[in-house]
Parts: sequence; C-alpha cells; structure tokens
Amino acid sequence: MFYAIVTAALVIGVISVIIGILLGFLSVKFKVESDPREAEVRDCLAGSNCGGCGYAGCDAYAHAIVIEGAAPNLCPSANTAKIGEIMGVCVLEKARSVAVVKCSGDCSNTQDNYLYGDERDCRVAYLAPGHGAKKCAYGCCGLGTCASVCPFDAIRIVNGLAKIDRSKCQACGRCVSVCPNKLIEIIPESAPYIVLCSSKSKGKDVKAACSVGCIGCGMCMRVCESGAITLENNLAKIDYSKCIGCGKCAEKCPCKIIRSPQKAETEAV
Repeated sequence: MFYAIVTAALVIGVISVIIGILLGFLSVKFKVESDPREAEVRDCLAGSNCGGCGYAGCDAYAHAIVIEGAAPNLCPSANTAKIGEIMGVCVLEKARSVAVVKCSGDCSNTQDNYLYGDERDCRVAYLAPGHGAKKCAYGCCGLGTCASVCPFDAIRIVNGLAKIDRSKCQACGRCVSVCPNKLIEIIPESAPYIVLCSSKSKGKDVKAACSVGCIGCGMCMRVCESGAITLENNLAKIDYSKCIGCGKCAEKCPCKIIRSPQKAETEAV
C-alpha cells in the first residue's frame, strides 16, 4: 500500500514537471509581443470604460488604436493631441457632443393617471399601463435608471424629471440605451436650440397630459429661414446641420419648449 502511494505521487510529480516544462516552452514559442504604446495611449483615455467609443473599454480601445488603426478621436474625454504624438499622426479634435433629455414634463406641469409602486426602474414602469404613471405616455418616468448607469455622475432627477449636467456629460450613450421612452439624444454641444418634448400625440391630447408639451402647430417650422425644422408625428424636429441659431423658432413657439440648452440647464438648477 505504501509503495502504491509513493508510486502515484511520483507519477503525478513527473507529469506536473513535464506539463510545467511544456507550458513554459509554449509560452515562449507563442508569446504575443505587446506594443508599449498601448499603455501610453491607455493613459490618455478617460479611464471610465464607458464604451462611448464603441469598444468594450479603454484597454480595448487603446489596443484598437495601436494595433488595428482605429480612429484616435472617438473618446470625448481623451487627450487626442497626446495620442497623436504617441502614434506620430495629426489628430483632429472631434466636436464635443452631449446628451439631452427631450422632455419638460416634471411633476409641476404634468399629471399622473395612477399611483405607481416602489419599483424604481424606468424600464419596469414602461411595461405598466400608459408606460408609467404620468398621463403623457411619451414622457420621462423620472425613476432615475439613466442616472444609475451614468459613469460620470452627470444625471440627476429633479422634480420627477431627468436633468443632465452638460459640463460632466461625456456623451457615452449609456443613458440613451437604457431610456425606454427614447427621450435621451446625443446632440452637438454647439446646438443652439433643442426641442424639449417627445410626445407624438395631437395638440389637444398633449395639453390634457402636459402643460408644456409640443402641440405640433408648425409655427416654428414656418418661421425658420434655414429650413432646419420639420414636423414628424406631430413633433417639431431640428436638423442641426441646417440650424443657424437665429432663435426665431424659440420666440414663436407658443408652448416655449424650444429653448437654448444653456437656459434649459439653468432652469433645472
């Protein structure tokens, strides 16, 4: 019995040594050389692993830049000039974008159809009748799912409505992907005006649900000199490639839901 145990131990020991030697040989034989520039590029990125660049994280994006030749200006928070120096290329700064919540229906200007339960998840509320307690089926549920996924602490819930701090937003798109009503949109930071509504209902129904919703009257479209505004499904929509920022749409809007982003953020404080 003793000899059997010793023999088994020796066999296991010999096999372990052989496997160790084999693994050592294979690790040298098939070693993948890493480019030291990956670590340097990684240090120039935001470090939040938000996925806004379209890659699985900052490490994956740094690898893609160095090894795969990916565009080095996809991260809104990156030091693109430094990345350009590392890669030996000229990198153009990408125009900054920010997220905006296209809704004005907070608790003071919209009404509830019923009392909602304690489940604090907009995606769950969306499955309830009317897509949540608020009378407007297209509005913000105000339960903060977008805020919970924001890696930059740029979103807060104010009086039942999600508000975005433009100075913190990095346009990663996580809030866009979790909003069940598709209220959050990534727009150019330079956009002079935004339509703070997403209701597709007709004017009378809009007013019955929210006092500050777009009624689809088309007055903004008629006064726009650059043809930047259209009506789609009873809702005004701005084409930022055409908008010249004259402000006539905001002046003419009877519901005052076309506002400058700066003014909208100031009103949220």
